[in-house]
Amino acid sequence: MTVPKLALSDNTGEALAKTRADVVVIGTLQGEDGPLLAAGAAAVDAAFDGRLAGLLATLGASGKAEEVVKVPTLGKLPAGVVLAVGLGKEGDAVTPEQVRRAAGAAGRALAGTDRALVTLSELDLQAAVEGTILGSYVFTAYRSEKGDAPVAKVDFASPSAGTAREHKATLKAAGTIAEAVLVARDLINTPPNDLYPASFADRAKKLAEDNGLEFEVLDEKALKRKGFGGILGVGGGSSRPPRLLRLAYKPAKAAKKVALVGKGITFDSGGISLKPAANMDHMTSDMSGAAGVLASVVLAAKLKYPLEVVAHIPLAENLPSGTSYRPGDVLTMYGGKTVEVLNTDAEGRLVLVDAMVRAAEENPDYLIETSTLTGAQVVALGNRTAGVMGSDDFRDRVAAIMQATGENGWPMPLPEELRADLDSRLADLANVTGHRWGGMLAAGIFLREFVADGLDWVHIDIAGPSFNTGSPWGYTGKGGTGVPVRTIAAVLADIAANG
Repeated sequence: MTVPKLALSDNTGEALAKTRADVVVIGTLQGEDGPLLAAGAAAVDAAFDGRLAGLLATLGASGKAEEVVKVPTLGKLPAGVVLAVGLGKEGDAVTPEQVRRAAGAAGRALAGTDRALVTLSELDLQAAVEGTILGSYVFTAYRSEKGDAPVAKVDFASPSAGTAREHKATLKAAGTIAEAVLVARDLINTPPNDLYPASFADRAKKLAEDNGLEFEVLDEKALKRKGFGGILGVGGGSSRPPRLLRLAYKPAKAAKKVALVGKGITFDSGGISLKPAANMDHMTSDMSGAAGVLASVVLAAKLKYPLEVVAHIPLAENLPSGTSYRPGDVLTMYGGKTVEVLNTDAEGRLVLVDAMVRAAEENPDYLIETSTLTGAQVVALGNRTAGVMGSDDFRDRVAAIMQATGENGWPMPLPEELRADLDSRLADLANVTGHRWGGMLAAGIFLREFVADGLDWVHIDIAGPSFNTGSPWGYTGKGGTGVPVRTIAAVLADIAANG
């Protein structure tokens, strides 16, 4: 993971005269008659004698979202190039997400650049920092030819509002949050022959040691001794046995305790209920929830949230073999409830509830669980919108925060009529319904059966948003996205501020 070195500069007008940047990044808006220059571009425009918008129009620029147009300065500025990036249609105000996406597009376009001056920060410093770091991310660990490196150093023009101290704090926090997203992306993008339960645990241990976190790992023997039947059942078909991790950040004075749980299926073949071969390689991302939770508990320590944050991460490979669990098996979950397995490809909920019951034993005030749980999430909401379920008030609170961060969660119901469809002829409940309708919601209802009474909890289904199989867009490249790390960070900040 290579992260640009970040710095604050003066406002754009003062920074331009002494900048050592090779490229100056400005924002444009899509007006009715052509591109318009966004705030922060006035001083750059002055160097072009007020003709920059017309020059951009001549080059075909429109200001549409994420459009990138480069203009040589021909000595008019110390920097050699102006990079104009589109923010989208002109409106009442530019939103943080518009800035974040534009900065991400600029970050991708700056590959191979030594130094850049970004003026988008005059619109929103936090969004500009996050977008630039996330957009510049590349994963080249397995390539013999690495290509252009991400931009090495980025100076951000200071906004006119606020103090220098406030700006420095924003720069540090935004940079730290974005780096946490990259930690998750690196884990998700690591292939499953190198990332499996034990190696994931090793990485988590190193992060815990580096950041002063408590760390505990239960191997297959400890899992059996303590009765984690879901994790053992799912992981029983692999030669690489399962694990359950616990990482805890405990500040001296914690206002609340928050439990985090993330699904860590390091590869999902579907088990005996084998998935189709097409696109099975995408199942290397089935541990995105675990990656996000690990990155989030480390982030909590780095940002020193006044909260106790405890992560429980179940890890397993779901593979078919002579030792695999089977459709028709009955598993005894941690805590004693029994589940009839009707489909071994509905494995994520089985490992999650073991971890959720264990997490509830520590009496948290809130429980946040995230997972690539159902293909039904993609059918219902597409590849960029997560489904958010749970206790009503906390669900709505998290969904609103997720929308504000640009990670686009949407609150979903847990209809009572679907509960009867999880009835089992043998056990306390079955792991799937007998039909395809409301699969995302039924999975949420299954999880709810294992939530302690009175506990505020939320389940975030990131099956689509966690892994981008298409072309890069905004600050999102191909592969792991790191959703919902920014949401969890914002929720933790909100709990710290408001309880």
